[in-house]
Amino acid sequence: MAEFNLYGKGIEDGWAVEDAARLEADTHFQADVAIIGTGAGGGTTAQLLSEAGFRVILVEEGRLYHDPDFTMNEQKSYSRLYQEGMTRATADGGIAILQGRCVGGSTTVNWTSSFRTPEATLNHWKNQHGIQDCEPETLSPWFGNRENELNIQPWTTEPNRNNGVLRDGCQELGWDWKTIPRNVKGCWDLGYCGMGCPTNAKQGTLVTSVPASLRRGATLVHSLRAEKLHHNQDRVEYLEATALGEDGVAPTGRKVRIEADHFVVAASAIGSPGLLLRSKVPDPHERLGRRTFLHPVNAAVARMPETVEAYYGAPQSIYSDEFLWRDGVAGKPGFKLEVPPLHPVMAAAVLPDHGEAMAAQANDFPRIQSVIALLRDGFNEDSQGGTVTLRDDGSPQLHYPMSDSLWEGMRESWLRMAECQFAAGASAVRAVHMDSGYWNSWKEAREAIKELPLAIHRARLFTAHQMGGCAMGEDPRHSVVNSYGEHHQLSNLSVHDASIFPTSLGANPQLTVYALAARNSQRLADRLKGKA
Repeated sequence: MAEFNLYGKGIEDGWAVEDAARLEADTHFQADVAIIGTGAGGGTTAQLLSEAGFRVILVEEGRLYHDPDFTMNEQKSYSRLYQEGMTRATADGGIAILQGRCVGGSTTVNWTSSFRTPEATLNHWKNQHGIQDCEPETLSPWFGNRENELNIQPWTTEPNRNNGVLRDGCQELGWDWKTIPRNVKGCWDLGYCGMGCPTNAKQGTLVTSVPASLRRGATLVHSLRAEKLHHNQDRVEYLEATALGEDGVAPTGRKVRIEADHFVVAASAIGSPGLLLRSKVPDPHERLGRRTFLHPVNAAVARMPETVEAYYGAPQSIYSDEFLWRDGVAGKPGFKLEVPPLHPVMAAAVLPDHGEAMAAQANDFPRIQSVIALLRDGFNEDSQGGTVTLRDDGSPQLHYPMSDSLWEGMRESWLRMAECQFAAGASAVRAVHMDSGYWNSWKEAREAIKELPLAIHRARLFTAHQMGGCAMGEDPRHSVVNSYGEHHQLSNLSVHDASIFPTSLGANPQLTVYALAARNSQRLADRLKGKA
């Protein structure tokens, strides 16, 4: 069990934890630094700045849940812990977006995969986007710092059969494969990471950075929606926020005003552009919300002759980068092969079956295995990402067109996933596509996949990675913040999350966010001390 636990803590224990749902009047807070968001970026920033002696306040829209709340119940977990009750999707509904909405953000509900940013990506950022001080050798100490802090290391336990199929298929075909580093300590190997860790083994910010900040005197206010940053000339003056009820949705009518010397936005690649758009921050070159990337994901499922039970064991422990850079960095979009856990409710929502076919699939469920492909977007001219805009009620939405090259990558990845699953002994394979049935051989699958229509709502697509929208760069004509997340026009505003990425990564993003937030927070602390 982790050393830190927020359960039952409050001001009487010396920990300033405020549930905005219980506020009885409009409230005013003051701090040196106000941080919006408690995920990988916000949590890390809060820890380092509070350790540097600054008065920090953390603002979280979601509610505070603890290990007793993580009951491994899909119905309760998804509605509580995910954005829009796990119904968030792109504006056209074509790509489901899995994103955390609770203290800890997506670090509370992710599957723990923790990769360093690929060197090819960092070099591309420097050469094509002019990003400073992000070379592999420059960031290596920051990766190491966060790996030590969060106990990130390759998983040493034998993979569950779900991941073992990917490993065995790669070995049979001579493809590259490796073991995934995970941010866990004392993991019980339960397999329900996406519903919150009931043993506090997952080293997300809920049990690491946020409690560490509170021990240093930070204040956490949860169930509080950041509405607008009020700014004058080149400075943000205060944050206007709305208290939400215990359902985490309906406003209570209470307003909160937060004043600070510096503001850090870390509300995700959808939430951060949304807040800045609502705030009408200076955007002279209309870069805000542009070039938002997803790692759009497709999947193939296999019926194995043996029991798989993809709902037990570490969700992700094997990956393959065989096809990630095969056509060069700026060539066709490459893809990373991983494995998702399969739980009944999520599988029923994703797999394109109804009625008797769904019942038959459920009967086969213990033998079902899946592989997913994460397409890296944003590296070629045909892949410009999407755009975050505001709905009429001010909430953010993402418009994400699928380019021709991304569709080409989707088809190629279905071919490679099916080939790998058959090589590992699958008796039948299907694409997660409305027009796909099960195929009984690799030859049959190869011919059928070549004919699958490539269209939104026919292909069942999803993502758990959102990046970009507040891109970093030294040229304000092409970016929102500089290479350290400092806003180009507002002198006391920084952005510390995945929204600052100028492209996607080609790897799960949490460790990149941790490392960049740590680096940028150290610079911010030095800068604020210098001003003082």
